[in-house]
Parts: sequence; C-alpha cells; structure tokens
Amino acid sequence: MNDPIVQEVRKHRLEHTRRMGGDLKAICADLRTIQATSGHAVVRRAPRRMPATATQVRVK
Repeated sequence: MNDPIVQEVRKHRLEHTRRMGGDLKAICADLRTIQATSGHAVVRRAPRRMPATATQVRVK
C-alpha cells in the first residue's frame, strides 16, 4: 500500500535520524527540545486500564 502521508512521515523521520547521526539519545533529546519549544500544550492522559484476562478473573 502506498500511502503518501506515511511516506512523507518516514522521509522526515529518516532525515532527522541522519541529522542526529543515528544516535537514539540525541534523537530523543532533540524531540524533547522541539516539544518544549513548540508552544503547544502537552496532553498527558492516565494509563488505560487493561481488561481482565481469564487468569485474572476470580471465580467464587
């Protein structure tokens, strides 16, 4: 499937990775800086509750 939006996102991600020399710590630090200086509010949601699995359900 050729999705132009996915292709564009991958292109920009690859360019960013190359600029950071493939260093994951540098990539994450740069993304945090971009996030902090963007002026956009960061939304943090509570973790989603996972549904109980069969082994977690107690039968009386």
